[in-house]
Amino acid sequence: MKKSNVIDLSSREENADPLTDLIRQGARKLIEQAIEAELAVFMEALSERRLPEGRAAVVRNGYQPEREIQTGIGPVSVKVPKVRAKDGQSATFRSALVPPYVRKTRSLSAALPWLYLKGISTGEMEVALEVLVGPEAKGLSASTVARLKREWAAEYADWRKIRLDRDQWVYLWADGIYSGLRAEDAKLCALVIIGVNERGEKRFLAIEDGVRESTQSWREVLLALKARGLNSPKLAVGDGAMGFWAALDEVYSDTRQQRCWVHKMNNVLNRVPQSVQPKMKQSLYDIWQADTKKNAECAFDQFATLYDAKYPKAVECLSRDRDELLAFYDFPAQHWQSIRTTNPIESTFATIRHRTQRAKGCLSRDGMLHMLFKLGQSAEKTWRRQRGFDYLAKVITGVPFKDGIEVVTTDRIAA
Repeated sequence: MKKSNVIDLSSREENADPLTDLIRQGARKLIEQAIEAELAVFMEALSERRLPEGRAAVVRNGYQPEREIQTGIGPVSVKVPKVRAKDGQSATFRSALVPPYVRKTRSLSAALPWLYLKGISTGEMEVALEVLVGPEAKGLSASTVARLKREWAAEYADWRKIRLDRDQWVYLWADGIYSGLRAEDAKLCALVIIGVNERGEKRFLAIEDGVRESTQSWREVLLALKARGLNSPKLAVGDGAMGFWAALDEVYSDTRQQRCWVHKMNNVLNRVPQSVQPKMKQSLYDIWQADTKKNAECAFDQFATLYDAKYPKAVECLSRDRDELLAFYDFPAQHWQSIRTTNPIESTFATIRHRTQRAKGCLSRDGMLHMLFKLGQSAEKTWRRQRGFDYLAKVITGVPFKDGIEVVTTDRIAA
């Protein structure tokens, strides 16, 4: 038995952090358990597929080659199980936790812009990234980050020139994103437009610098989109306080207008005491959650009857956009969830919108737009296709809808 208490330091680099190694082993085990749970659900869904003799038609068949996933605690090795179908039909197991070819837990293209917007300086970027994505970030020097920023600027410039007439754009969502960043003694605002095309694919169409969401700023954005070939959309969704609507009337006068119900509810509730807000909020829900426009109109009138005497400013705030708040009833019910609010924009930029302070440093206006552009690109990859996308073609061709249901006229039946 070796009794020496001399510690061999020759391999201290490999064993400097046994706690991290232990955590990494635990992470590997947790990932394996999660993948096995995914596989169990997958196999259960196919349990009714049987061979003529009664045996299971889909069985486990070993593992995919082991690979390393970069995480905040360094690389973790994982193995994803394989399955085999014996009945000649296809059956492929794909883990949602560890999709094919994924090699790291967070992409640098998404992490870098977020770090800048959080106030991390170029000099601190390498340390911050190493925490996020592991040793992979060690090669990111300040000069490398600066080069990446120049590349983003070039990508943003090219993106602003992409033609839009290859698609038919059906709906638009527009909003002004206040980042909380300041430059030249003015609060920075980005004018953002998202569109959905005839295939139900959502895309950023504009991320531009704006001045307090003015009509002139929005006019310039819309004219630039029109020059790139954007057709007249069927419906635009946005906040009622923006200069966007006046600009839309000038550039795309045929586009219907839908006010965002989330913005409107917040504006109305801000005009009454907090003690009244819960009851009033339910009354507002009764309007825009009604199943027919007639019922929504009745709830609208009931709201005015209940609150006009004591809270006329709240009623006036709601009533002035009455027609625009109920426009969604003339479109497919499958699309209501998307077109009643500006949620596609809000959910993407929620963290930026609600930031009021930065840790340190300051972005230029161009720098902010480039960061938002990169964040937008990362977000687009996770967006799902528009629910009820097969109805978009009918909206494009002008098929009428009433209370979200397609109107079938006598002429169309005869045809």
